Amino acid sequence: MLSPESESCEIEGTIRSVVFQNADNGYAVLQIENEADSLFTLRGRLPAAARGEQIRATGRWVNDHRYGRQFEAKRVSALPPSSSEGIAHFLGSGLIDGIGPSYAKRIVDAFGPDTFRIIEEESQRLEEIPGIGKAKRRCIRESWKKLKSMRDLMIALHEYGISTSRALRLYRLYGDEAVNILRTDPYRLARDVPGIGFHTSDTIARQMGQSPDSPRRLAAGIRYALETAEQQGHCALPRSVLVQDAAALLAIPISEIGPVLDQMILSTDVIPFPSEKEILIFHPDLWGAETKVSQILTRLLTESQKVLDLPTFVGCETPESSSSSAYVLSDEQISAVERAAAHRFSILTGGPGTGKTTVIRSLIRILVKNRIQPVLCAPTGRAAHRLSQSTGCEASTIHRILEYQPTGQFSRNRNRPLVGDFFIVDESSMIDIRLMASLLEAIPPHGSLLLVGDADQLPSVGPGRILADLIESGAVPVSRLGQIYRQAEGSRIIEVAHQINGGVLPSLDHAADSDFFFLSRKNPEAIIETLIELITRRIPAHFGFQPRDEIQVLTPMNRNSLGTKSLNERLQAALNPPDPTRGEVERFGTRFRAGDKVIQIRNNYEREIFNGDIGYINEIQTTPPAIHVSFEHHPLVCYEPDELDELQLAYAITIHKAQGSEFPAVLIPLAGQHYPMLQRNLLYTAVTRGRRLVMIVGERRALDRSVTNVLGEKRYSGLQARLTGGGSLPSSRSEIDLNRC
Repeated sequence: MLSPESESCEIEGTIRSVVFQNADNGYAVLQIENEADSLFTLRGRLPAAARGEQIRATGRWVNDHRYGRQFEAKRVSALPPSSSEGIAHFLGSGLIDGIGPSYAKRIVDAFGPDTFRIIEEESQRLEEIPGIGKAKRRCIRESWKKLKSMRDLMIALHEYGISTSRALRLYRLYGDEAVNILRTDPYRLARDVPGIGFHTSDTIARQMGQSPDSPRRLAAGIRYALETAEQQGHCALPRSVLVQDAAALLAIPISEIGPVLDQMILSTDVIPFPSEKEILIFHPDLWGAETKVSQILTRLLTESQKVLDLPTFVGCETPESSSSSAYVLSDEQISAVERAAAHRFSILTGGPGTGKTTVIRSLIRILVKNRIQPVLCAPTGRAAHRLSQSTGCEASTIHRILEYQPTGQFSRNRNRPLVGDFFIVDESSMIDIRLMASLLEAIPPHGSLLLVGDADQLPSVGPGRILADLIESGAVPVSRLGQIYRQAEGSRIIEVAHQINGGVLPSLDHAADSDFFFLSRKNPEAIIETLIELITRRIPAHFGFQPRDEIQVLTPMNRNSLGTKSLNERLQAALNPPDPTRGEVERFGTRFRAGDKVIQIRNNYEREIFNGDIGYINEIQTTPPAIHVSFEHHPLVCYEPDELDELQLAYAITIHKAQGSEFPAVLIPLAGQHYPMLQRNLLYTAVTRGRRLVMIVGERRALDRSVTNVLGEKRYSGLQARLTGGGSLPSSRSEIDLNRC
């Protein structure tokens, strides 16, 4: 309990010890010594507080019934220490690279109260100190400059509730200009920094005096509404929807949005696309990607030359040409191979067990026999590894074959195309519009492309629904496989998946040796308890799967008690409880432990770790702080603590994140709390992720809704209209008719 003792006042003092420091939000409990040599406790926000620093704080004195009299600071600012002792403490605190307590004492003994000015203005004099050469001196000076800039930024951002970790990201992104950029255009934070949304940047802007109806604020709100739509999978929004969304976001009348949107169209900050039914508004980046995809595909589709003739096809694929009759193709598979060979661009689609892999293997053998070089790839490392295993040919990620660079660009493009003749892309339902544009641009002039995937699965995490749009357009040659083959006929997983996809509620009776089970539970807590029992005891005992590495929980959403966050906390406690002999760190509301299963939640192109990649924490290092994570088919990756917002625990992941992956055993919780997400393609995708065992644990009514609900969220895009001539592209600003838009 706290009781006030005084009105607001200002105090100064020197930090004698840091009792507590929260690295995420800068909150600190400090022992302060004032001019009268008396010690008192101060509580407030001061990032990277260090012993020896002088502080100035505004706040009030309060009486804590447990800890006594304390100063509760509303605002704390750090001042450079002025005494030799304070300077030595500060320099030796570890905040400045190259200076420990020993060097700090030598420097202060040499320069006294003038030490900070020497470091900043005459750093070459540091070389007068024994043991400090040119390299060490430069290191000290650069670290000092960085510390000052970083501290200014952290203090500025903490006033608006932005954590130290995110402030460090801002500093890495903007450098010394971070504070100036913040003050000039705070809305850039929402555009540039993951985790800082429009509302935070808008709060900062409003506190800086931005009026509610200023054109800059309205334009930022329109851009953010488009960015939010992109995160939901849309390439664009109808003008009417965009205006409504922006007005609701900004809490202003709809009538005020139109004029600002018109100006953004005229200045090409956004691009209108008049399709048959509605005016779609695009961000220029997505408009360019969709335009590129439609133009290149139109060219490939109009080039009628065959890749190769197949007069000897039957002879190539008879049992006599293979050690196993498993390679004998059905009529629909033969037709699929012939269609792929007859077109520069085509699609192969079908559900699990329908023989897509057999078609790919046969096509590869024919291509190689005819000296046509195939290139195999997939959107993720896990999918590429599966493709390589199933075909016996090397397969890479799309990013790897395009040679992604740290600059954010691909080395392979129109001017430096890919090497190869026939490009086969598996799990193509996962490809978003930007990646598709980059891939198509890099296909060599003579190259052909086959997209392989299951069009009935969930669309890509990124914007667009490429595979479904192309199939539904009717403009693309498509081979759809429907027959389930002998090697898949004994699998209940395959049978159930096809029943779900056909809208048929599967039979829930099962034999003891089945690979599919439904366990009915009536409430979320019973579902959770069953999941834990299955993972920790029943499945390992009966089926022999390893709990952490081979059993994966797939849940429809992130929120609520059966969402990823809550489930991961419960599963972590059961599978990887606290252990004082191993490292542990808490960041961004998540406690990470050595041995945890984790998932990357954003593409990190520099490290070549992508959204959905699953790994394991090998070690949590304390000095210097670092988290070492091993990913499948990837070297050890090191994360600094402030980069842990790229990771989440992965004992339970969303079904969306599981796209392109397979797991030995899959558990799927289903309940009424998942109601907004209970859709047929979601459940179908989840079931098809299990290779040897699938268990649904939950409420029967939730299962019924998942099977019968086909009203998945519409994704806005102009791709179908472009391919079928149902839209028109403005070629210049003068062609934009605002009366139409």
